[in-house]
Amino acid sequence: MIALTHLNGEAVVVNAELITLVEARPDTMLTLTNGQRLTVREPVAEVVERTMQYRRRVLTPLQGLR
Repeated sequence: MIALTHLNGEAVVVNAELITLVEARPDTMLTLTNGQRLTVREPVAEVVERTMQYRRRVLTPLQGLR
């Protein structure tokens, strides 16, 4: 899960596993696997960075199981 901000300033937590597309139009728009779209304040690069950090947190503990 990653914390983001709606355009109206409201905090929202998004399941990063459900993000299929991140676009700058000019606001940042996320498209989820179910077709739902969210517009957020964070720039595309920030959404990508938070998603990568999330993936590292999830996958790193699994590295020790090999």
